[in-house]
Amino acid sequence: MFRILANDGISEAGKARLESEGFELITTRVAQEQLGKFLEREGIAALLVRSSTQVTREVIDAAPGLKMIGRAGVGMDNIDVEYARSKGIRVVNTPGASADSVAELVFAHLLGGVRYLHDSNRQMPLEGDQTFKALKKYYSGGIEVKGKTLGIVGFGRIGRAVAQRALGLGMQVLYSDPGVEKARVTLSFADGQEVHFELQGSSFETVLANADFLTLHVPSQDKPLIGEKELKAMKPGAALINTARGGVIDEPALLQALETDHIRFAALDVFASEPNPEIQLLMHPQLSLSPHIGASTLEAQDRIGLELAAQVIQGLKNN
Repeated sequence: MFRILANDGISEAGKARLESEGFELITTRVAQEQLGKFLEREGIAALLVRSSTQVTREVIDAAPGLKMIGRAGVGMDNIDVEYARSKGIRVVNTPGASADSVAELVFAHLLGGVRYLHDSNRQMPLEGDQTFKALKKYYSGGIEVKGKTLGIVGFGRIGRAVAQRALGLGMQVLYSDPGVEKARVTLSFADGQEVHFELQGSSFETVLANADFLTLHVPSQDKPLIGEKELKAMKPGAALINTARGGVIDEPALLQALETDHIRFAALDVFASEPNPEIQLLMHPQLSLSPHIGASTLEAQDRIGLELAAQVIQGLKNN
């Protein structure tokens, strides 16, 4: 019997699937500094993590019996993937399972941002009973997204899911991805109808210059992808959304662009100093914020758990 540690938890659907195959699943949270010793002592064959647990060389070296590492999600920057694979450990993730959830969060931020909901939801409880008419006037300068251009940087599964929703709302879509020259995006409706769109990739510079709203869907970067230069290249009054990884945007440069109103508003689900975002970000009225919840829907967690379970079953039973 293989023993599996889901150190950051796993959905009930994923848990049931693994246990139905005879695996022993442990969901007790093990502290980072104790993780390596725990894996060795308990004979853990597979370690499943989200973004909280760091699977470092030290953890890997301390657990010679480890056969698999599974990341419940897309990014694997919290895992030393190359080193693990050099030790013969299989490393897997679930890149497609959370695409719809992340894409919907993008539009939750976008649609809220264009109507100032992120700020009015702060101010109405404080002043709505006394300054209702003033607030109504203040928040009456919203805009519509139909007919506007959405720029998407990174056109993998999540980028495509974002494009589907944008096209469904009547938006123009530009995307930049050096690995995707052209793409077909299909909109599937509840009655079974489908509509296909053929999109052509653009340069990063073209997307920056023409997007009314820019959304980022790229892996962790060694340096910010969007800095002062890139922000200045964006259209005056454009908006920026990051549900990808903290550090992809130069946050001080973003704050400056917001202060000068060159950027209309921005939305952040991830932060460079996560889990302790800078107070200047948390308090800024032109920022719509969420605490890294892109993949955190019940449906996505079930899909992630089941996809991860399937890969673990295949990997361990065929090892």
